[in-house]
Amino acid sequence: MDLRYTDAAPSDAEREAVDTLLGPPPSGWEGAAERTDEDLRWAKGGAAAAKDRRDQLLPALHAVNDRVGWISEGALDYICRRLTVPPAEAYGVATFYAMFSVRPRPAKVLHVCTDLACAARGSAAVCADLTERLGAPGTPAEGAVWQESPCLGLCERAPAALLLQAGANPDLRNFRQIQPLGGPPGRSPGEFEERGSGGGAPEEPTAGAPRRSAVLAPATAPALVAATRAPESAPAEPPAGAAVPQAGAPTLVLLRRIGTVDPASLDDYRSTGGYTALRRAFALGPAGVIREVLDAGLVGRGGAAFPTGRKWQATAQQADGPHYLVCNADESEPGTFKDRVLMEGDPYALIEAMTIAGYAIGAHQGYIYLRGEYPRVYERLSHALTSARTRGLLGPDVLGQGYAFDIEIRRGAGAYICGEETAIFNSIEGQRGEPRSKPPFPVEKGLFGKPTAVNNVETLVNVLPILEHGAAAYAATGTETSTGTKLFCVSGQVARPGVYELPFGANLRELLALAGPPEDMRAVLLGGAAGGFVRPDELDIPLTFEGTRAAGTTLGSGVVLVLDGSVELPRVLLRIAEFFRDESCGQCVPCRVGTVRQEEALHRIVDRTGAGAAEDIALMREVGQAMRDASICGLGQTAWNAVESAIDRLGVYK
Repeated sequence: MDLRYTDAAPSDAEREAVDTLLGPPPSGWEGAAERTDEDLRWAKGGAAAAKDRRDQLLPALHAVNDRVGWISEGALDYICRRLTVPPAEAYGVATFYAMFSVRPRPAKVLHVCTDLACAARGSAAVCADLTERLGAPGTPAEGAVWQESPCLGLCERAPAALLLQAGANPDLRNFRQIQPLGGPPGRSPGEFEERGSGGGAPEEPTAGAPRRSAVLAPATAPALVAATRAPESAPAEPPAGAAVPQAGAPTLVLLRRIGTVDPASLDDYRSTGGYTALRRAFALGPAGVIREVLDAGLVGRGGAAFPTGRKWQATAQQADGPHYLVCNADESEPGTFKDRVLMEGDPYALIEAMTIAGYAIGAHQGYIYLRGEYPRVYERLSHALTSARTRGLLGPDVLGQGYAFDIEIRRGAGAYICGEETAIFNSIEGQRGEPRSKPPFPVEKGLFGKPTAVNNVETLVNVLPILEHGAAAYAATGTETSTGTKLFCVSGQVARPGVYELPFGANLRELLALAGPPEDMRAVLLGGAAGGFVRPDELDIPLTFEGTRAAGTTLGSGVVLVLDGSVELPRVLLRIAEFFRDESCGQCVPCRVGTVRQEEALHRIVDRTGAGAAEDIALMREVGQAMRDASICGLGQTAWNAVESAIDRLGVYK
């Protein structure tokens, strides 16, 4: 391992941000200002200690970026000394994520979404107006800078923007964090320690706190300019229930609390049935919980539809340990925002569900890998985790049952590829967020090389009604192979965008009737950028995994983007191609090259038809098939799907 540190020094603010997260440097070998006589006699640590600390790299980068707004050479060098990480590797990680910058920039950064839902709602005009007022994207103006962004997960309020402001948070200087040590290798499962200083109830650490933020949606250029100059005057965000048009309806299962109870109140959660499922889980035992999930027929809600019970069973049966649970809350698929709404409006439900899942698979440590673009969710979950620990619902003895379990939030930093389960492992471990080849599968060798179960937020929350009402009652809703209810993210040109909950088996026409479709509907995109288009005469498609598959499309993560006649479909396809080119991690050739060739071909044919267009379409088919067959992960395998469906089903370019 070549450790070539530089002579660059961190600023006082950068050093403080890192030390708040990691504690003061224990020796001169790890960043202390001076080396003592003891340091010169004995270099502590070594390769094993460095490996144990590597997973703190991403939080340390966040700490500096949150405090200063960018990561200087001196800050990166100091982080590397503290963690014994080669600077070249740390630079590779820092530059992998879109929300970090290794070049100087203002403390205020305005992210303006230009992805599918926002583009359909006029984000291009907003960006053009901003360019006139503030200059081109990336140009500092009056202490702020704005940039175009992929989907921010605010599709029901499109066009949307997110303002992040770096700076210290003096209200969270002192913290006392109780954290399980079932994390990196060398830590014993169920072993707990106290970190930090201070007294009273445990609080979340300063360095992990998100920057001051403001969501501006629907966004207008005058409002965005005003917010960059005085972010404290930005409009207050609406309650989570505003994103659920069905809020309060008695038929809701997963969304039943959202908009009706205080998401910050643990007492409100428990008064509406919260923690009933966990108590039943303890009564059933780990094998009984897995049996209930298997009998209920629950499958993953992220698009792959793998049986959740089988995944848990395979993880629980692994002799190697410790076991880990990872919640994939990095919903970066354009048009997807259901997990954000669940976490904002019902954070304790996710915590309870993760505790049940951890108990079932024999894990003592859970991680929530959260989108960096979700600062409000981070605050809600951090508060909920603190409350749960204080009340004995997390920690060394959950509900007095002798089961140790805790949850840590790890924030992403703007990388679509980190929604892939093995890329999450690399990101948490402090590596570049690139997917791993399979096998071995995560249930055998996942996070830190140990057996790991990965589920997204919606999948986990479905475990609660299964245990509350029983597997048979749960399976009675939906169809034989798609049981329960499903959340759909409806956006675009509809009267009532938002998250809708319907039982599996309802068709697309019924869903759109609730949302208020446009009269001149042109197309519906199902499944997001990795999904496929359907025509207005195909609205009777049943919204099940098997129904959409039979219709030649996909349910995916539940994206339903409605486009009317005002939208230029060739431009939409070009935006999808640009998205995949930008988000490809570049690890495998089929995806790295194929996404670029696809975008180049679409650029060539946007303004032409005939023989030239036919040649490029043929080229895209060949490239798309190569990506589908040979890419390492789902990004490359699905990058051609939406474009192909638009050509074949909608007749684009003909």
